[in-house]
Amino acid sequence: MSYAETPAGSGAPPGGLDDALLETLFAQSAVGLLVLDPQLRLVRANSLVEGVGTEQYIGLRFTEVFRLDDPQGSEQLLKRVLAGEGPVREHLVRGRLRRIPGDRIFLVSAYRLEGPGGTALGLLSAVVDVTERERARARETALAAVRDAVGGSLDVATTCRAFIDALVPGFADLAVVEVVDEILRGADPPVGPLPPDTPLRCAAAGRGDSVRGDEPGRTRPVGGTRRLPPRTPYALTVADLRPRLVPLTADTPWPDPDPEGIHARAETGAHSLIVVPLTLRGAVLGLVSLYRCGAAEPFDEEDVSLAGTAATRAALAIDNARRFEREHVIASTVQRRLLPQAERHQAAVETAHVLLPGRDSGCWFDTIALSGARTALVVGGVAGEGLQSAIAMGQLRTVVQALAGLDLEPEEVLARLKETADRLAHERAALPPSDSLHGEELRAGCVYGVYDPFTLTCTVARAGYPAPLIAGPDGEVVPLDLPEGPGLFAADGALFAPATVTLEEGSLLAFCTAELLADEHAGERITRSLARPGRSLRQLGDDIVYALPDDTRSAGAALLLARTGTVSEHLVATWDLAQERTTPATARMLVRDRLQGWGLDEDTVDSTELIVSELVTNAVRYGTPPLRLRLLLDTSLTCEVHDGSTASPHLRHARTVDEGGRGLFIVSRLAAHWGARHGPDGKVLWTEQDLPGGSGTH
Repeated sequence: MSYAETPAGSGAPPGGLDDALLETLFAQSAVGLLVLDPQLRLVRANSLVEGVGTEQYIGLRFTEVFRLDDPQGSEQLLKRVLAGEGPVREHLVRGRLRRIPGDRIFLVSAYRLEGPGGTALGLLSAVVDVTERERARARETALAAVRDAVGGSLDVATTCRAFIDALVPGFADLAVVEVVDEILRGADPPVGPLPPDTPLRCAAAGRGDSVRGDEPGRTRPVGGTRRLPPRTPYALTVADLRPRLVPLTADTPWPDPDPEGIHARAETGAHSLIVVPLTLRGAVLGLVSLYRCGAAEPFDEEDVSLAGTAATRAALAIDNARRFEREHVIASTVQRRLLPQAERHQAAVETAHVLLPGRDSGCWFDTIALSGARTALVVGGVAGEGLQSAIAMGQLRTVVQALAGLDLEPEEVLARLKETADRLAHERAALPPSDSLHGEELRAGCVYGVYDPFTLTCTVARAGYPAPLIAGPDGEVVPLDLPEGPGLFAADGALFAPATVTLEEGSLLAFCTAELLADEHAGERITRSLARPGRSLRQLGDDIVYALPDDTRSAGAALLLARTGTVSEHLVATWDLAQERTTPATARMLVRDRLQGWGLDEDTVDSTELIVSELVTNAVRYGTPPLRLRLLLDTSLTCEVHDGSTASPHLRHARTVDEGGRGLFIVSRLAAHWGARHGPDGKVLWTEQDLPGGSGTH
């Protein structure tokens, strides 16, 4: 009779081949073997199942022998094998053995033992303790998770958060990453050992679901800072830069200096701690604290080795993020210094701007006062991150300001700006191939508009950027119908086509960088914000920002708002003059009378008379009708003389024997600024004079 035919609990099977087979199997098997009766009670076990082969276990249920974490689930699985649903092979269960402390992991297989007629006599179970194998696999999994998750971001906080997520809960139940506070602002990390009074900021903290008590960040809140308490593993670790494995027991020898740590450990049930320094090339970036709590297996030396390897990976990623943050801080500082530092007064237009800091350090805005109370409105940007984008932005903005001073039309400004951009691109392409900028593509856009308060028109041209939005005084918002020109660094040589729109007084112009219109609903959000008349420009700008998605704010953007107006008629004087030899004298008389009416001092009146006399004389001699003189009083005094000729005068130094030729030289000496601008109906010679006290009569 085979052993399978022997009733359970009836003693050893009879002799013969079956007996020899059974004895050999139990004595020499490489795995633990157990025989269970139909009630899943232990009948026999070999010595490989440590401690289970003793008499005190015979008759106990399988789930009691191994004290399983999920006894009901395991028992149901074995009952299905007894019911003939097929064997179970290599099923992982967790439990504990009485003679071995801590949790154990077993690989269980179960086979049905049948008697005559297929009667179930019990189960043969093979049990292998795979605790160390599974722990090694868990370590490999945790380390792989760190390699995959850490290093994909150039933000320190995001990097630390990814590090926590990779280790919790698979490797640790609770984890805290603290970073030296000053490196979060891009500073170089201090060389170890770390001074004891160095503030560390909690960059990330996480816990598994099995940890009891409050969040780990309650005593170390994310974003909070602390100085490491002395005579603790934390302080010692950043002093000698060596990781530590610390059992947390009631008689831990360092409780007094760290009362907050005692409270946190008591709440969470932490019993095992690994403290690892975040170091790179001898410099200290921070500290990692890993805890295991409750019934989890305590850390061992193998875990310390893994924590050290993972921390090295995290330190490298944090340092990369720190370097990027430092470059970002420098680029942002350069950007701020290159942008207007205060709102500039304009004669007939109210402006406000919104600059959203972010990764894009190349966006800019500008309002430039032009002759004749006109205002240039500019928004542009160089795509990219870092210092090089900010530098390129500064170069383009400087060129725009220089071109604006030449009184060029918007399309001509962009055409010449693109020529500058092409030269910058050629210079970058000529860099050595080893230079990181050699193969980096340059992309930039710009919108340039000029508002004239006397004609109530705005002429705009654009290069690779969205057309501005126009909101009327009644709140109706429409985009300006403006042809799109090529980007400033585009290979396309297409021309820039302008568009001129006549505006009602009090209309609103919104110029923005491309990032503000990145998604399909952006235009609707901005339109809804602009279509609310009666609000200040600052309120409108804030409303637009509030409606933006988060990713726009992180990228960075610029918005320029302008509300149109007119010049007060009390501050403007215009005369149509005849093309006669006596006209300069008439002009001097008209100017003196008006300036005295405005209450200007006699020196200003005398110098303005002389300027107007020279400009009108030049127009009478060399120009063509119609001839018109205009004075404009604002923060400075502007004189304009218009005639129908397109010929431009040139400044020259007359010889001592010359009777003339000194007119423009005299004008240039008396005026702070002077120039000429051309239009379809002729040219305008203009001058600007600074007024005593820096302001005129309003």
